[in-house]
Order: sequence, then C-alpha cells, then structure tokens
Amino acid sequence: MKITDVLIGVAVGFATGYAVKEACAQKDVSPEKALKQVKSNVQHRIPVNGSWIHMNPEHYEKNYVDYDVYRGGISSNESGQTRQMDFVVDAKTGAILELGKQ
Repeated sequence: MKITDVLIGVAVGFATGYAVKEACAQKDVSPEKALKQVKSNVQHRIPVNGSWIHMNPEHYEKNYVDYDVYRGGISSNESGQTRQMDFVVDAKTGAILELGKQ
C-alpha cells in the first residue's frame, strides 16, 4: 500500500466525519425565524400590528428544565386599544414556551 493511498483515505475519512458532525449538530433557530413562527401561530387569533425580539438568546428555566430562549413581544389593536403580549421562545426548536399579557 502506498503512502498516498493512506493519506487519501485519512483525508476522505476526516472530511466525511466532519460533514456528518455538522449535519447532525443541532443549530439554533434564528431570532427572525422564531419571531415569524410566533406571529404565524397567533395570527389567526390576534391581529398582529407590531413585534420585536431580542437578538441574543438567554438562559431560562421552566419546570426544572433549562432552555436557551429568545424573549420578545407582539402588539395588536383590538377595539381601538393597543394590546401588548410578551413571549418566550425556545432558541433550539422555536417552540413558544410562554405567551402572555404584559
């Protein structure tokens, strides 16, 4: 066996391992995507006029489970009054953990 064959095998193995690691690594949901998911989930019940989200995830604990989350808010205009609601979204999955009045 030639040294070049060994080096090619090592290089291919390394590249394949790196590609699999990157494909399997769970990436965080972007804050923009998380905000879009929140708005689309509540749009059928609440007419959303405005929204905001913190761009940096923060640590959050709920029911003894630790999460990295984005915090944000939405506003709507119902019966001539502006209504504010805050939300907490899991940064890994985009799932809404909390949604409530301010």
